[in-house]
Amino acid sequence: LHHLQKERLKKLLASTVRNIPFYQRLKIELTDDPYHDIKQFPIMHKKMMKENIDSLLMHDKNKMVIERSSGSSGIQGEVYMTLKENRAYQAAQTFLWEWSGYKMGEPLLQTGITPNRGFIKSIKDKLFLTQYADAYQLSEEKIIESLVTAMKTKKKFFGGYASSLNVFAEVASKNNIDLKFIGVMSWGDKLFDHYKSNIGKAFGEPLITELYGTTEGFVISSTCEKGNHHQLTPQTFIELLDKDGNEVKPGEIGFVVATRLDAFSFPLIRYYLGDLAIKEDETVQCSCGRHFPLLKKIVGRDTDIVHTPSGKALIVHFFTGIFEHFESIKQFRIIQKTKEEIEIEYIEGNNFSTSELDKIRDMLFLRANEKFNVQFIRVDFIPPTASGKPQIIQNLIADKMIR
Repeated sequence: LHHLQKERLKKLLASTVRNIPFYQRLKIELTDDPYHDIKQFPIMHKKMMKENIDSLLMHDKNKMVIERSSGSSGIQGEVYMTLKENRAYQAAQTFLWEWSGYKMGEPLLQTGITPNRGFIKSIKDKLFLTQYADAYQLSEEKIIESLVTAMKTKKKFFGGYASSLNVFAEVASKNNIDLKFIGVMSWGDKLFDHYKSNIGKAFGEPLITELYGTTEGFVISSTCEKGNHHQLTPQTFIELLDKDGNEVKPGEIGFVVATRLDAFSFPLIRYYLGDLAIKEDETVQCSCGRHFPLLKKIVGRDTDIVHTPSGKALIVHFFTGIFEHFESIKQFRIIQKTKEEIEIEYIEGNNFSTSELDKIRDMLFLRANEKFNVQFIRVDFIPPTASGKPQIIQNLIADKMIR
């Protein structure tokens, strides 16, 4: 696997400096070590990519497939692929879906954000026994209708945004819908532990896997049956960097910078995803028997983290691990505007009492081993991100990589 990744990276970098105008202008000199050479390439942010699209292309973009990201990071990504590259991207996704037990053509219930399937996708859904449910229209009535249809048509697998899978699970449990899946594939947003618990209880304890990738063509990793994130190294080369662009150490949080190894027509080299992950020591292997290197944890967006006055980093899981014990809080969001204080917006649930807020504050201080200013703000609505995904943390002073 290491040799394959190295050879693919070497081939990609050579093709890029030879054929892509943007990189030709940089006059990058390559050696026999692609892991050294790639450090000479600039980190590509979405804004830089959008400003230089025409000089990043090898072919006429009108003859290529265009893929656009949701724009949840504030800027919508726009990339181009040949048909072959697009099919390779889809094949890599399917390969990781199979870790849940799924095989192409197995009866599948899928949530997504493309309700107008069109002719081609409608044919695909029919041929591959896929029942598509609109993740934007998550009314209880619609969800029950989808679940009952899935029961009648004997769907064996379930896939979609983690947050939408969780909503389906909550509705299934509430209405005693006895639907069992063999496997569940989660993607698009974070699969929190309480989501995973809800999904397991509602659907007969299926094997649940979490895929990490992007619409721009990166298929980065998936969890296995042991719950560990394996990197798909033949398709993607990952760097985890600090805000100054230096590689972080194992156990440390880093900004995810990705290079797709099989995209030559519109090469995505050192592409800044706006995500954070924790690096795993390269000597650590998973007991599942797969030899793909591991990521210790996918943290989420680069704004999905807040810092205490002393500098401690509190990730999304820090807060979800506390709030999951308070059923009287229906939804919450953490907002950081200054280093001295965090705000916590909350929506009241059943049997809410203001004494719950004191308990939450005490638990925050205990687990952080530090006291800081916390302001609770009662609200009736917490808006999702631009992509429709839920937002747990909104850090308005978040560190970014130096551009």
